[in-house]
Amino acid sequence: MNTSFRTASPEMLAVALHEARDHTLALFDCFAASGMADPSKVPRLPIVNPPLWELGHIAWFAEWYILREAKTSAPNAAQQPSILLNSDAWFNSNTVPHAARWSLDLPSPAEVKTYCRRVLDSVLEKLRCAGDSDATLYPYRLILAHEDMHGEAFAYTLQTFGITPPLQYPALDAAREASDEIRFSGGSVEMGSRANDGFVFDNEKWAHAREVKPFSIDASLVSNALYREFVVSGGYQENQLWSATGLAWLAQHAADAPGGWRRDGSDWYELRFGIPVALAPDEPVRHISLHEAQAYCAWAGRRLPSETEWVYAAQSAHPAFRWGGLWEWTASRFTPYPGFSEDAYREYSAPYFGTHQVLRGASFATSPRLRSVRFRNFYAPQRNDIFVGFRTCSL
Repeated sequence: MNTSFRTASPEMLAVALHEARDHTLALFDCFAASGMADPSKVPRLPIVNPPLWELGHIAWFAEWYILREAKTSAPNAAQQPSILLNSDAWFNSNTVPHAARWSLDLPSPAEVKTYCRRVLDSVLEKLRCAGDSDATLYPYRLILAHEDMHGEAFAYTLQTFGITPPLQYPALDAAREASDEIRFSGGSVEMGSRANDGFVFDNEKWAHAREVKPFSIDASLVSNALYREFVVSGGYQENQLWSATGLAWLAQHAADAPGGWRRDGSDWYELRFGIPVALAPDEPVRHISLHEAQAYCAWAGRRLPSETEWVYAAQSAHPAFRWGGLWEWTASRFTPYPGFSEDAYREYSAPYFGTHQVLRGASFATSPRLRSVRFRNFYAPQRNDIFVGFRTCSL
């Protein structure tokens, strides 16, 4: 299913939920083959979850909103009991602290897979009688998006641990040349989503107009070649290029190049899922933190586009503007739109307002059905494990 999940029919959702689960299990089996089905064998990092816990959580989330008929994520919101004893104590991400997920007495991988199968079978049975209104299908679309997003998070974790994924991801389009930019005259742009747009994430509520001043923006993302110029010129050592938080990040990580880059004499290569790959000059640079993107922009005499500018460019249908290979940092802090209110999954956005940064676009590991100009991704500025790059902008 490559069409948007936001307006998917019951029949399309049933196919997509099967596809998502098959993909989830294939990813989990990669961890299991590397000995990481046992949480005690998984390094304790703040950017990952034990794969077994994450697999159980995906099934728990679907059971919570569909089979247990919870209207919100409040701990007492479930109207029905779980089919798995103690599932709430194991897999509720709102009540199980991240650091505790390595020491839980979880069921075996076989038992968790059985739980996954039973939940999916029951969800699909219920979907057959659900009707086709947006309100009725909202929780089914929610659990599909949730599983797809965890599938991409699993891919990040495979990259972090150097484990080969179960499929070959597509190659990325060539990145920008130094003069490859588009000039826009500015005007009004609609941000957010409308009530009749099908499924809407809470941070997209609601549609509103914003004015955009004239600006120029890269047609595509900054390339490895351009970013390598920044690296070899000593950009990581020029303190004046870095913000105060960027300098603190540099000191903490002792970074002198993007995540995964390695030098072999005068040549560079990068680690892709643990495999060394020659640095392709014309590919977009990836695994870049917000701090690194901002420092590059300062070095280049450019800046990151605002979220509004990015949307304006993406909605313009300009044939040279390309997006979708990597997530893209914007200059905008993640804040609510006018009219924001929490939806059933209350913790999806609100806890991250003011501390996270907006990313736009999609990555090669993003499910095609999730890709949308309206989708607002958000991460902490220090994250460089995700499949993220950036493009630059100027007045």
